[in-house]
Amino acid sequence: MLRKTLLATTMNLILVGGFGILADVPAALAKDGTAAALPASNPFATESALPFHAPPFDKIKDAHYQPAFEAGMREHLAEVAKIAADKAEPTFANTIEAMERSGAMLSRVALAFNAVTGADTNDTLQKVEVAIAPKLAGHQDAIYLDPKLFARVGKLYDGRDALGLTAEQKTLVERYYENFVRAGAKLGDADKAKLRELNKEESTLTTEFGNKLLAANNAGALVLDKKEELAGFSDADVAAAAAAAKAAKKDGKFLVALQNTTQQPAQVSLTDRSVRERLFKASTTRAEHGDANDTRAIIQRLAVLRAERAKLLGYPNYAAYTLADQMAKKPENAIKLMTDMVPTATAKARGEAAKMQALIDQQKGGFKLAPWDWQFYAEQVRKAEYDLDESQIKPYFEIDRVLKDGVFFAANQMYGLTFKERKDLPVYHPDVRVFEVFDADGKSLALFYADYWKRESKRGGAWMDNLVGQSKLLGTKPVVYNVCNFTKPAAGQPGLITHDDVNTMFHEFGHALHGMFADAQYPTLSGTNVPRDFVEFPSQFNEHWGRDPKVFANYAKHYQTGAPMPAELVEKIRKSATFDQGFATTEYLAAALLDMAWHTQPAGAGKQDVDAFETKALGQYKVDLDVVPPRYRTSYFAHVWGGGYAAGYYAYLWSEVLDHDAFYWFREHGGMTRENGQRFRDMILSRGSTQDMAEMYRAFRGRDPEVEPLLEQRGLKEEKKGG
Repeated sequence: MLRKTLLATTMNLILVGGFGILADVPAALAKDGTAAALPASNPFATESALPFHAPPFDKIKDAHYQPAFEAGMREHLAEVAKIAADKAEPTFANTIEAMERSGAMLSRVALAFNAVTGADTNDTLQKVEVAIAPKLAGHQDAIYLDPKLFARVGKLYDGRDALGLTAEQKTLVERYYENFVRAGAKLGDADKAKLRELNKEESTLTTEFGNKLLAANNAGALVLDKKEELAGFSDADVAAAAAAAKAAKKDGKFLVALQNTTQQPAQVSLTDRSVRERLFKASTTRAEHGDANDTRAIIQRLAVLRAERAKLLGYPNYAAYTLADQMAKKPENAIKLMTDMVPTATAKARGEAAKMQALIDQQKGGFKLAPWDWQFYAEQVRKAEYDLDESQIKPYFEIDRVLKDGVFFAANQMYGLTFKERKDLPVYHPDVRVFEVFDADGKSLALFYADYWKRESKRGGAWMDNLVGQSKLLGTKPVVYNVCNFTKPAAGQPGLITHDDVNTMFHEFGHALHGMFADAQYPTLSGTNVPRDFVEFPSQFNEHWGRDPKVFANYAKHYQTGAPMPAELVEKIRKSATFDQGFATTEYLAAALLDMAWHTQPAGAGKQDVDAFETKALGQYKVDLDVVPPRYRTSYFAHVWGGGYAAGYYAYLWSEVLDHDAFYWFREHGGMTRENGQRFRDMILSRGSTQDMAEMYRAFRGRDPEVEPLLEQRGLKEEKKGG
């Protein structure tokens, strides 16, 4: 996932001309109209002197953030006001390029704050988040709704063909104009005032949702009194549960923390059915207890606000607004891609359920398969059909070896990259590791921060983002980070992770590569600043190399002996690659279509009962399988209510069409080679948004993408011989 929260999307305004939910101008400026200075003692007052301008986390204190935000907004608005008031005719240099250079301080504080509040938050930082969110919303509006500034941008847009611009510059002008229009620049004064209020309220509620959900995740963790209740867990997993309980001040007990998804990894191994049921219900109702952590009232209001904003901007619903500048263009196109897959996916899921029910009956279980049974019995079916279970695999996935001999090795084989750990650079938490990345020619390319272990101060899920963005104009190189939520081993235990965790590492590093290889002149068009339904393409594509035989053999080694995974076990994994894909596809489609249902409501639909709406939507799209709940239910669907993927969760499937189709190109042209990797880097990973995404892909592939590779890779269609 590419994490785009309120603060991350603020950076789209500062650095990438985005539509973030980012103070009236008078309130943001000092009384004399100038930008008030930030004290030199604040680390954000000046550019970091560390390599790549990485944040000096050893000097940054919680108390530094809010003053830096406020000073950064004042400085940014002063810079933009000067551009708008310029008496000279608008030129690319004095308007567009000047805006690209503005907001440096705000960029520094927002990027660092976004990283820390996502991965290591606390009460103080959450209060700052709540306080600053509406101010950032007003900050965006103060810029995008300024008629003088828009007039300058509009004049450049109208005359762009006669300005002698480079292709990248012309694209940038078009992006700025589109962003201003989508932000409401063409509205009348009354509608602008209404839009400001909607944006301010939405930003506040989005922040509140994230904080409530984090608290709900922590409070919803399953706490067990007896070790016997963890029957099926390995000794290491039991030790980790005991350590987690101790950290939560529940000494003598055992704690199973909630992942952000509906189904929980522990369901695979817990043999006590009642414990599995308790864990499932803790997961699915975590934010629905009618307490301070209940998110449903916020969701009701957010859905209304988004529909009202879309109508104000001239769109029938929020999904139509969101998709207008994406590859899909219209919600109907995204919905069709998904609904076309529903019959095949649900039929396969029902077949999978039938096999599990047969196994339950064979064992004289005496019960009907329930959603909390799926992972447990799917693992048994997998073991029966492929003689494979997770306990056989996990000892071969020690996290440091996966990282260095897997993720980094693949990047070396494909792109010539090498990595050196840097222990001299400060981090925001002791779990974080930093690596300097060197290009094939030996030149320093980027910094990479890796933060993999789950903790209570970290939001759920996995994501990538930047601490510093790339731009030739600004002379900056990328500083990127990956965050995950893997179960941390107890002290003295090896860091063993699951096969799914391995895929997650390769996925998030695909985002990191997209950021590291950025090679744009202008920050707006750089790196991962691409449409949502394209941004998951590089990350999902990178997952394939974790399964490449040469790469897999290099990292899948026993943590105790160093022996490579036996060939027969590797073959079992390969053969089981499409196992349980009916479930995986159906749970994803259910969540993505649920997202679309919420965001295709017209303005005036009013507040919806969250539970009833969800039930109706799943039935409408025929993804209401009792034993296959959505990957995320509405109340904890962080992607769409707090993560920037509203009306955009379909993007994973849209991007997956590209990712498998591109992988088939590699298979047709010799697979993992430096030549092929360089071509992919030059034509996709380095380009950012410097050209239309469809044209970019077409230039790489030689044609438009085809859906068949996706269906084959998911096991929903038989693969052609020799394909």
